Amino acid sequence: MDYEAIIGLETHVELATKSKIFCGCSTAFGAEPNTQCCEICTGAPGSLPILNKEVVRFAVMAGLALNCEINKRCHMDRKNYFYPDLPKAYQISQAGEPVCINGFLTLDSGRKIGIERIHIEEDAGKLVHDNGSTFVDYNRAGVPLIEIVSKPDLGTAEEAAEYATKLCLIMRNIGISDCRLQEGSMRCDVNISLHEEGKPYGIRTEIKNINSFSNIAKAIDKEIKRQEGILCSGESVKQATLRYDAGKDTVYIMRLKENSDDYRYFPEPDIPGFIIPFGLVKECKKNLPELPDARRERYLALGLTKETAGQLYRYKKISDFFDETLKNGVSAKNSANLMIKGIFSFLKTEEEKETFDVKITPMQFAELVKYVDERKLNINRGAEILGKMMANGEGVSSYIIIGETEGVSEEDLEALAKEAIEANPKACEDIRKGKKQAINVLFGYIMKKTRGKADTKLAEEIINKLL
Repeated sequence: MDYEAIIGLETHVELATKSKIFCGCSTAFGAEPNTQCCEICTGAPGSLPILNKEVVRFAVMAGLALNCEINKRCHMDRKNYFYPDLPKAYQISQAGEPVCINGFLTLDSGRKIGIERIHIEEDAGKLVHDNGSTFVDYNRAGVPLIEIVSKPDLGTAEEAAEYATKLCLIMRNIGISDCRLQEGSMRCDVNISLHEEGKPYGIRTEIKNINSFSNIAKAIDKEIKRQEGILCSGESVKQATLRYDAGKDTVYIMRLKENSDDYRYFPEPDIPGFIIPFGLVKECKKNLPELPDARRERYLALGLTKETAGQLYRYKKISDFFDETLKNGVSAKNSANLMIKGIFSFLKTEEEKETFDVKITPMQFAELVKYVDERKLNINRGAEILGKMMANGEGVSSYIIIGETEGVSEEDLEALAKEAIEANPKACEDIRKGKKQAINVLFGYIMKKTRGKADTKLAEEIINKLL
């Protein structure tokens, strides 16, 4: 029997504020346990929370980037439950009047995935398990979050992974979070149910705290198969909270799922309701940067390939550097190819690419690109020089060998191409038969003769013309 999957995501995003949502404690990651908490974070009797206005501003920015309506009136609520990392035995969140409602995110296919709401809340602490003992670190308690709740509009594991990836890029791009899944600053809960087409939705299960985009897809596939097996055997799926074990590539039930009524939401008595001023919304809208999809389309219009544009627009600081480079009048294609070939090989990890801490300026990089544009250096030699520039912060002139940039004239290159053709008849025969890789033999001949100075693109055009 065929079942249709109904999938929705609840995505928690830690906000990049310097202080927590209700107190002045630091939000810096990686401090010694329990050194960044106070009586407000830990819910000491008599302590009173004060809402951080920067948290509201960041939530408004997220809502605008996701095409949401911004609620004028909002209030905070208490969500009551017990867990060792929640010292107050309740979480201050939003239920009735969130900051943002009714938005959407567009997938590459053009499908719009509805955003039901974006609300602000405090994070809980963190349990640390060590040699059979469990410790509680309250540094994370009170760190500000937004929770982005999608509508159940996703139908496949691939769509869910793309949705989460796009959310991450948007949040990073507008500067409200680093969304480092490995540090827990972005966490996804996935809700899944199956039903027969035309019939009511089935019982929903929730997979908690998935920490990578690939694992989102894997976890959903596993849960769909698990629910299919239950339904095909004539049994009913139970509402439950599950965990995905990446090492074993399996999902397992942690506990039967609570209903929202079990949280006994009620308005937070210590924080008055608040109004989001129109002026704040107007300011956020004015300061909203170019969003990732728009940036990608602009790069494609510049003539970049889909793959190259995709690599650049994923990292805001890298794409900002690229845009500044182009202001110096150099070509987009050579700039992009040099960045991919040189900078991306220099910056190995995702974190290095996100941070993009390099010693050269866009103007210095543009000077190098200009040599490639003028065919005084080929792309490979340019990438080699770029690596040295990035390591030492010096300009391109420090690494040019005397006579290196004299280049090879088109007339000399055509003469060399004729020599290469005459010297390599077998390779020429293979090229005529459609074996494109055989042209590398001719390139090798030309590069050896020119000590690597020839422009391979021009050489390819000449060889194809001669053949």
